[in-house]
Amino acid sequence: MLKVFCGNDMVGVRAAALAAAQGFSDSNTTITTIEAQGYSTGVIIDAIGASSLFGGTEIFVIDTPSENTEFEEEVKSHLKEMSESVNTFIVIEGALLAGPKKEYNKYAESLEEFKVMATERFNTFSMADALTDKDKRKLWLLLQEAKAAGLSEEEIIGTLWWQLKSLRLAATTNSPNEAGMKDFPYNKAKRSLANFKDGEIDELSRSLLTVYHDGHGGIRDIDTALEKWIISI
Repeated sequence: MLKVFCGNDMVGVRAAALAAAQGFSDSNTTITTIEAQGYSTGVIIDAIGASSLFGGTEIFVIDTPSENTEFEEEVKSHLKEMSESVNTFIVIEGALLAGPKKEYNKYAESLEEFKVMATERFNTFSMADALTDKDKRKLWLLLQEAKAAGLSEEEIIGTLWWQLKSLRLAATTNSPNEAGMKDFPYNKAKRSLANFKDGEIDELSRSLLTVYHDGHGGIRDIDTALEKWIISI
């Protein structure tokens, strides 16, 4: 059995993981913690086939494998075997990106995520600025901050869509009044048009709208699709 606890609220993650481990434990069960610092090659393989001296099953708490590249690779390459093992594996991780989360979800009996809301509201306009600058690295990093702050993918897409709409209006009008915009955002959008090729803004708008509809229709994972969209700009 494989269970995963993750998120930026590490206090909540660890408390839930510990409660789960104790919930599976009985007088014939041994709980073993495998940490990144003490990792040695083959430890996961050994744990999968381990058997208790007392006749019960084993519980292995895998503590933040992402802190050690080799440890993380061994864990991810044996997710299927851990899920099918008679032993119980409980993974503790920090905030996971869409890719790793999807890998764990494929084999885990459950994946519970614990988030701490930011004390200050994330500035979504910083994402809009990164988009107009076509700075995909900055935009990707801001995406991670936005998600850590508790913003939904729908909120994030709404912000990016609003910025693309401003760019489209700036491209097809000659004044703020004609576009129905204030002077400052209009002039800023007008200057940013130089960063885009002909037809590129329309294509980005269409593809972002597809991400939204595919995500809500269950065709694609909206989180993964949004990351891919940002990387493609």
